[in-house]
Amino acid sequence: MSTAGAARPVPLRFGVIGTGRIGRLHAELLASQVQGATLVAVADAVPALADEVARSVGVAVMPTDELVAHPGTDAVVICSPTGTHGGLIAQAARAGKAVFCEKPVSLDLGEVDAALAEVNRAGVPLMVGFNRRFDPSHAAVHEAVASGALGTPEIVRITSRDPAPPPLSYARVSGGIFLDMTIHDLDMARFVVGSEVIEVYADGAVRVEPALAEIGDVDTAVVVLRHQNDCLTVIDNSRQAVYGYDQRVEVLGPEGMVASDNPLANTTLHRDAAGGHVAGLPYFFLERYRSSYLRQWQAFVASLTNGFAPPTTGADGRAALLLGLAAKKSLAERRPVRPAEVDVPAEGQGGAPADLGHG
Repeated sequence: MSTAGAARPVPLRFGVIGTGRIGRLHAELLASQVQGATLVAVADAVPALADEVARSVGVAVMPTDELVAHPGTDAVVICSPTGTHGGLIAQAARAGKAVFCEKPVSLDLGEVDAALAEVNRAGVPLMVGFNRRFDPSHAAVHEAVASGALGTPEIVRITSRDPAPPPLSYARVSGGIFLDMTIHDLDMARFVVGSEVIEVYADGAVRVEPALAEIGDVDTAVVVLRHQNDCLTVIDNSRQAVYGYDQRVEVLGPEGMVASDNPLANTTLHRDAAGGHVAGLPYFFLERYRSSYLRQWQAFVASLTNGFAPPTTGADGRAALLLGLAAKKSLAERRPVRPAEVDVPAEGQGGAPADLGHG
């Protein structure tokens, strides 16, 4: 699942499928800011979206099938709706293209396994877009733990809160909070702790958007993970934090603690008779994580150029999905769930965990 493939010459030529909010960002970065990369074309099921992005970055628009097969592209970037990811990964793999896919790879483990089987057969690299691993602050937490400076981690706290709920039209197809939002935090837990998760307990409530109850979702959740090394991770999620986009990670070990905090819009401090005032948080993920998206692309280009495995693999995408499904089952059944209870590995896949990045 972590196929490296042969080294590829630069500049690497990318095509982006899906030109919504995240696809536009990736197109802009690849077109002008990622050394060793160039953007060739974009595609979208909504022609107006593709045309707008193509004009803004100065590239061609192609039908999806043509973009995937085009001899002038080395890699395909999949930013289309989640339900299309598995099929597009398989199609790109059969075409011999390197693949970058936004999370989640799918909402269904069987579809994930089918896509990863195609990737393995073709021997092409696949990177899954867990961009938070590349945020400098979160990465520094990972590095402190991996170095052994804290000793074996004992407790991890991960906070992830959005400024406002998503549109209901999106919530209905997102897979729910655990597969849409918490999946980033589940990946971060594996990445930071460096130990696989053996038990998941989730609880949740509807405290912000009552209509979510009608589609079986929640907007406020807490997830407790037990890792193989007995570390406990606690994740808290909310769909509404009126003060901005709140993303923090803290690790406690026998030798100390390390934590990442939110960047402020600026570092100005204003004091008056009423007290002190600082700037607010970035409002949403595009503002908070733009630098991490750039670092993510730099890492993928470096892996393709040098022929080594991407730093976040298809197996990482599968592992996070498995934990999200376990969280959904835990909430529904009001009990702890072992990931193996929801795993349905395809023949030859085995559900093997990925390298957690603590090499």
